[in-house]
Amino acid sequence: MPLQARYTEARDTLQGWLESGVLVPDDVPALYVYEQSGPDLLQRGLIGDVGLVDPGQHIILPHEDVFPGPIADRLALMSTTQANLEPIFLLYDGDDGPTTRLVDEVASTRSPLISAQTEDGLTHRLWAITDTAEIATINADLHDRQALIADGHHRYATYRVLQRQERATHRAAAGERSGAGASGPRAGEPVPGPWDFGLALVVDSRAYPPNLNPIHRVIQGLPLDEAAARAKASWQVHDYRDLTSGLAALERSPEPAFLLAGEDGSHLLTDPDPVQLARAMPPDHSDRWNSLNTSILTEFVMPVVWGMRDNDQTVRIVHHDTDAAVRLAIRTGGTAVILKPLAIEDVLAVAAGGERVPRKSTSFGPKPRTGLVLRTFAID
Repeated sequence: MPLQARYTEARDTLQGWLESGVLVPDDVPALYVYEQSGPDLLQRGLIGDVGLVDPGQHIILPHEDVFPGPIADRLALMSTTQANLEPIFLLYDGDDGPTTRLVDEVASTRSPLISAQTEDGLTHRLWAITDTAEIATINADLHDRQALIADGHHRYATYRVLQRQERATHRAAAGERSGAGASGPRAGEPVPGPWDFGLALVVDSRAYPPNLNPIHRVIQGLPLDEAAARAKASWQVHDYRDLTSGLAALERSPEPAFLLAGEDGSHLLTDPDPVQLARAMPPDHSDRWNSLNTSILTEFVMPVVWGMRDNDQTVRIVHHDTDAAVRLAIRTGGTAVILKPLAIEDVLAVAAGGERVPRKSTSFGPKPRTGLVLRTFAID
């Protein structure tokens, strides 16, 4: 099916659900308390609209770069459906403020609108906050806080592109009306509209620290013994006969450290040569950025030690499943590079400084479940 036909089909399906009552818009404005729970997991947050402002104001902080292809895809979908079909995932420091206390009070004392369990074993519960005084309290508390994009960088970038497009369209229309003597905003003024906001789940990371998992790499075509041999010129290389003992050693090792694994055991890289490492890391980045394991892998290990760049052609990505990474390495005759997760405080510090971590550095969870709350511009 052509891409545009898929977007049109999504629009028609959404409209059909609204007309038939499968989806029912709220009668009054609301924010939603959203809880995800399971074995050793509890996360609560708020789903609602966040205002879209200039990134230079450092209110919503991205920590990863985005690429044109995914943005074009999401822009076509949002433009065609005129909707936000799922929330992005934001983290902020609530400092035990009124929003955090209200979220916990609602989840602990009120009956949920829905409660459902998904195939991953998580239970999802949702409550609506419609009281205007409670919504005003939340708005006042969150107004001056800063948030980090945990998941949804391309969707957030798409929110901003769509906002610019819609503003330009409505500015032109307002200018034509003004020229014809009609009332309304002066020509050139932005016309406020639903495109000035985007759907988001906002979670207090102090009250509910998220899971931050690593993203492993598989270097296709680089045999494990060759990868380990090349590393010996700049790293201490420790050999292990099996993956389990290698992973235990990686866990005990201070950063930077990487576990290389494949068909014939595993090799732990520690204690890089400081002179070679310093020479490889870019001087235009902060010390914090240069200390990240993904930065060292991208700027030192791959190009200097192994003579390759980190890209989709040479590197396969495996999200936090070490066994899957090793199986893929064995299947492709390559090397799995197992990493420890970044520290949340490092990601926050890098983002607050206006930098971006290297691609595929973080995997935050649990992510919001698609389909619980949607936002259409016509109803907004």
